Amino acid sequence: MSLVIGLTGGIASGKSTVSTMFKEMDITVVDADIEARLAVKKGEPAYRKIIAEFGTEILLEDGEIDRPKLGSIIFHQAEKRQLLNEITHPEVRKRMRKQIDNATKNNEKVVVLDIPLLFESKLTFMVDKTILVFVDNETQLRRLIERNDLSVDDAKARIHSQMPLSDKVALADAVINNNGTISDTRKQLMNVLTEWGIGVK
Repeated sequence: MSLVIGLTGGIASGKSTVSTMFKEMDITVVDADIEARLAVKKGEPAYRKIIAEFGTEILLEDGEIDRPKLGSIIFHQAEKRQLLNEITHPEVRKRMRKQIDNATKNNEKVVVLDIPLLFESKLTFMVDKTILVFVDNETQLRRLIERNDLSVDDAKARIHSQMPLSDKVALADAVINNNGTISDTRKQLMNVLTEWGIGVK
């Protein structure tokens, strides 16, 4: 069996940086956001269920789902958001499970599930170990403002829509402090993997 590592963080915490480090080690990384987009492509089971519930007016001319239009519906209506999650989440989990199975068949020692809302969505049952990429509040706010060119208020609203990183620390098996340099972050990652008995290139 492959060791399944759940990689998570918060907005602008540097999770993508650590995800890239895994890829550079030739470790399979399954990105939940990408799988979620693929799960609602035209012809997929979730696509058909979404059309049945939300109607054809959420489609683009090419028949694909107009994500901003669907987003504007679910953003304002909690019950519609819940309904969409009930349709898409099982399909995303199925897609991720398939990739874990493939990694196991290929005798890969490790596979990483990159899941932004790993704890919030209660998906820890899918993984063996969890790594949290952590930054302090000031760093998170500064990086988000710089990265997305947001106002302070907009950046704070996005950060506050997620579980605080400080709350996630107690839930994670390992925490990588990403306040410093990239080489410092890489060193911490290698230490975690060594501690877990994973020899990597």
